Amino acid sequence: MDRYEEQLLRRRVYGADPDQPGPRPGRRYAELVGGPLDGLLLDITGWTRDEAGAGVALATELGRFGTGGRAMYDPRPGDPSRLDWAGDTP
Repeated sequence: MDRYEEQLLRRRVYGADPDQPGPRPGRRYAELVGGPLDGLLLDITGWTRDEAGAGVALATELGRFGTGGRAMYDPRPGDPSRLDWAGDTP
């Protein structure tokens, strides 16, 4: 296991059960970079290439619009293991 993989294993996963907040073996994750969810991992296991390349809007109370708002993340060109913050939406 390389250093990057070791760091991923210590991270929290967006939407995960609080009793098991870290990544699980055999799953695929993308790192959320920037914005209110910076540093969290998003479980993308089972996503198609099109789904992974489309970006996501994730519910969060931490963004500009508070409760009910969403943080938008787009795939980083050339690095599908990272999603960059693109802004917040109500």
